[in-house]
Amino acid sequence: MPRLNTSEAVAEKLKGLPTKPGCYLYRDGDGDVLYVGKAVSLRQRVRSYFQESTRHSARIARMVHRVRDLEWIVVDSELEALVLECNLIKQHRPPYNVRLRDDKSYPYITITNEKYPRLLFTRKVRKDGAKYFGPYTSAWAVRDTIQLLHKVFPLIPCGKLWSGREEQRPCLYHHLGQCLAPCAGLSDAKAYKEIVHRVERFLAGKQEGIVEEIRSEMEHAAEHLEFEKAAALRDRLQSVEAILQRQKVLTTDAEDRDVIAVVKDERGAAIQMLYVRNGKLIGQRQFVLDGAAESAPSEAVQEFVKQYYADAPEIPREVILPVEIAERAIVQQWLRSRRGSSVTVEVPQGGEKLRLVDLAASNAEQALELLRLEMEQKESWTEQATEQLAEALDLVAPPVRIEGYDISNIQGRAPVGSMVVTESGEPSKAEYRRFKIRYHPEDPNDFAMMHEVITRRLKAYLDGDEKFAKLPDLIMIDGGKGQLHAALKARDDLGLTVPMVGLAKKMELLFRPIDLPREPGKPKEYGFEPIELPLQSPGLLLLRRLRDEAHRFALTYHRKVRDKRFQGSALEEVPGVGPRRRRLLLRTFGSLEGIRRASVEELAAVPTMTRRLAEQVREYLAET
Repeated sequence: MPRLNTSEAVAEKLKGLPTKPGCYLYRDGDGDVLYVGKAVSLRQRVRSYFQESTRHSARIARMVHRVRDLEWIVVDSELEALVLECNLIKQHRPPYNVRLRDDKSYPYITITNEKYPRLLFTRKVRKDGAKYFGPYTSAWAVRDTIQLLHKVFPLIPCGKLWSGREEQRPCLYHHLGQCLAPCAGLSDAKAYKEIVHRVERFLAGKQEGIVEEIRSEMEHAAEHLEFEKAAALRDRLQSVEAILQRQKVLTTDAEDRDVIAVVKDERGAAIQMLYVRNGKLIGQRQFVLDGAAESAPSEAVQEFVKQYYADAPEIPREVILPVEIAERAIVQQWLRSRRGSSVTVEVPQGGEKLRLVDLAASNAEQALELLRLEMEQKESWTEQATEQLAEALDLVAPPVRIEGYDISNIQGRAPVGSMVVTESGEPSKAEYRRFKIRYHPEDPNDFAMMHEVITRRLKAYLDGDEKFAKLPDLIMIDGGKGQLHAALKARDDLGLTVPMVGLAKKMELLFRPIDLPREPGKPKEYGFEPIELPLQSPGLLLLRRLRDEAHRFALTYHRKVRDKRFQGSALEEVPGVGPRRRRLLLRTFGSLEGIRRASVEELAAVPTMTRRLAEQVREYLAET
C-alpha cells in the first residue's frame, strides 16, 4: 500500500502505472524535477518507492517525502530506457540523482571533417563528423605535440578559410616542407589521405609502425643518394621519437581501454579515468560527482558510466570498472550499440588490470584532496570578499548574489546591455541575460540606455517573469556617477531598494550612493562617496571580475547584433533567401554592399540561386 504521506495526485497516478519499461520523473510541489530513474517494469519499480516495507537510504527517503507529482515515459526496451534516462538527467539536473559535474574544459586534438582535413586544438567535442583524440590534461603539451606533428606530417597547418578549390599560391609552410599545399593544387588527394591515416594511427597510440615506415623511407632515400630527403626524414623520425618518449607504457597486451576508479568521502565522489591506447597511457581526466555523498561507490560508478559515455567522443574495446554495478549487462549492450562493435565492461579481480585500477584510484585520491583544498580556498576568499564589500558599502549582510551590468554600442548603433551574475563568488552563467536596447537616440546616451536596462530587469521581477525571479543582494554598474545615477532612478521609479554601487575604470574607484536631504514633492537626490579599496583586495577583485565579465558578455552580443544588422538583416526579409543562401551570397560578394553592386547574372551564378530569385534580391536591396 502507498505511504500515508503520499499526496493524492501521486497516489492516484500509482494506480495507473504500466508494466512496460520506461523512465519516471518525481516532482516537488513547485513542479521541479527531483529525481529521474528507469525501470524494466514501471509499475513494480515506482510503486516500490512508496511501500512501507521498503527501506531507503537517507537521501532517497528525503526525496520520497518531497514528491508531490510523478510522470513516466514508456519505451520499448530497457536499452531505450537507459538512453532516455541519460538524456533526462542531463536536461533536468535533478538534485537527488548522482550527477556528473565536469567544470573543467579539457583539450582535445581533432582531425577535421573536410576534403583535406586539418589537425587542430580544441576544447569542445562536437558532432560534426570530425575525429577527436583525448582528452589531455595539459594544454601546453597538446599544442607542443601538434607543433611536432606538423613537422612530421605535412598537413595543412594554417587556419585560413578555404573553399576546397585550387585558388591560392603556395605559402611559406609549403616551402618549409610542412604543407603539401592542396590550396594551390600541388597535393595529390590520395597522398594527403595517407598522411591523415598515419596521423590517426599515431594519435590512437599505434606509432611503432609509423616509426618503421619513416626509417625505411630514410634508408631508401640515402641508398639512392637523395641526401636532402633523407635528412628531412631523419628530422621527422627524431620528432616522432620525442613524442613517444612522453608516453608511458602501462600494459604489454596493446589493448585500447578506459580504466575507471572512484574515491568517496563525506564531500562526495571523485572519478579518475585513465585512457590507455595500444597499451600506452595517452591521457587522464578527473571528474566530480554531485549528490554522491550518501550513495554507494557502485551507484556512483554506474551513474558516471552512463552519463559520461552518453557524449563520449570515443568508446574503447574495454572499460575497466573498480566495483561491480547492478546494470553492467545492459550498460555493456548499450556501449556495444554505440561503438558498433564488441565492448567488454569488466571488474578485474587481479593481475595487470587490477593494477591499473589501483593506479587510477591513487590519482583519484590526490584529485579529491586537491578539490578539498581548492574548495576551502574559494570559500575563504569569497567570505573575505563579500564581508569586505558589506563593510565598505554599509550593507546589512555580505552579498551572496551580485549582478553586474554594462552597455555596449558604437556611437549609439546596435546598442545592447548585459546582466551577469555571481552567486557565492562563482559565475552563475545560467542566470546571465542580454538586452537589445530599444532606445535609439541620434546621439549616444549611455545613461538613458542603462536606465532602460535596469528598468526592464527590475520590472520583469515585479511582473513575475521566471527568468528574473531572484532579486540580487547587490547591483554593480560598470561606470561612474552618471551610469549609477541612471540606474538608481530606474530602481526608485519602481519602488525597490536593491543596494547599488558603481565601478569606474579610472583608478578602479567604487562609488557608493548617499541619500541627500530633499524638499517635499521633489525627486530623490543622491551624492556619491568615492571608495578606494586596495587593487588586490578580495572585494575589489570580485567586482572587477564581474565588471570584466559583463563587458565581455555585452561586447559579444553587440558584435552579433551589429554583424546581423549590417551584414544580413536586409537579406533575411527577401522571400526565398534562407540561411544557407545568405551565407553563400555573403561569402561570394563579401558584404551587403557587394551584393547590391552585383548584376542579376552574377547573383544567379551563386550556388542554389535562380535567376528569378536573383531578380528579387536585386530589386529588394535597391529599395533598402
